[in-house]
Amino acid sequence: MVAGNLQVAFMFQRSEVVFSTFCILFLLIFIFAVSELSVRVPWGEIRGKVWGPDHGRPVLCLHGWADNCGTFKTLIPLLPKDCRYVAVDLAGHGLSSHRPPGVFYSFPAYVADVRRIVDGLQWTKFSIIGHSMGANIAALVTKINHMQLITVFTEYTENILLYFLALYYILSILCFPQFSSLYPDMVEAVILLDAFGFLPTDPKEIPKVMRQGMEEMLQYEKKTEEKKRVYTFEKAAERLLAANPTLSEESVHILLERGFVFSRDLRLNFKNIVRISLEQSLEMQSRIQAPVLVVLADKGFGAKLPESNRQILTSTLLQGYRDRNHMVVTVPGDHHVHLNNPEVVAPLVSDFLQTKVISHQLPA
Repeated sequence: MVAGNLQVAFMFQRSEVVFSTFCILFLLIFIFAVSELSVRVPWGEIRGKVWGPDHGRPVLCLHGWADNCGTFKTLIPLLPKDCRYVAVDLAGHGLSSHRPPGVFYSFPAYVADVRRIVDGLQWTKFSIIGHSMGANIAALVTKINHMQLITVFTEYTENILLYFLALYYILSILCFPQFSSLYPDMVEAVILLDAFGFLPTDPKEIPKVMRQGMEEMLQYEKKTEEKKRVYTFEKAAERLLAANPTLSEESVHILLERGFVFSRDLRLNFKNIVRISLEQSLEMQSRIQAPVLVVLADKGFGAKLPESNRQILTSTLLQGYRDRNHMVVTVPGDHHVHLNNPEVVAPLVSDFLQTKVISHQLPA
């Protein structure tokens, strides 16, 4: 009789454990269920994915050049569950709409897109995780105004026509008069993944780069419209690896989940005509008010730079972050370490979000 009671008690306890485990798994799946996102913009839509509870602390995730929002698929599930993560396909990437004909892809334009996205999401405060190009956009978002962008665009040209073209271009993409006054108050924290936040160009090279980018656009516009490029998985994987050789096989599969149709805008391959000098980079860096975490990979972007450029960036931009009590950390891995080996990056990002964002209550 006693043995029978013990057996019943054991079975009851085991069923409780199974039920509790099921509830926890169900809760985690419910909280971290992934859904598709679409935000309307004047030329179409910005697409993306969403993880986390509706009322979690907002975190916007910006991918690098030639990637898509899938770049965060392995990292986000390892981050704090108290946040709502929105990873977008930047304009011209993934499933998002291409910019209108005749329009260049540039960092100021992407900054304006961030504003459009957070307006569409009705976020008043948010944090940003950016990888590579997305990190440079993230740094630019934190503190900038439209007159600074006009200066960036035109400082190295004496052509008055180009100046007014630049003025028209910048004002047309920054269509929010409150842009410069709201952004410092909106960004809670910035996390830069294998990027310095700014990529300065030698002032002597800027006119040449601008002309090259414009010539590439003009030549492209003379060609007939190209059809969408549809490939087999093997060919798509081959092309993706050619553009991003640091991707692992699993990471390639993840990024190709958005389809084998290469919908990426070909204009993304053109030279970015909006360039800034080291001095301008340092000035913008000094205006960042949110806490910053810089996570560099020891075999990542910096390792590929010429020694002279690497020394300049290390001794100036990275030291600039340290001088302002921001965090700069180096981890083992390559440029896509956050995707290939998210367990290396996740503890740093999680601790930063927990300390700088989640532990601080939002103002009433």
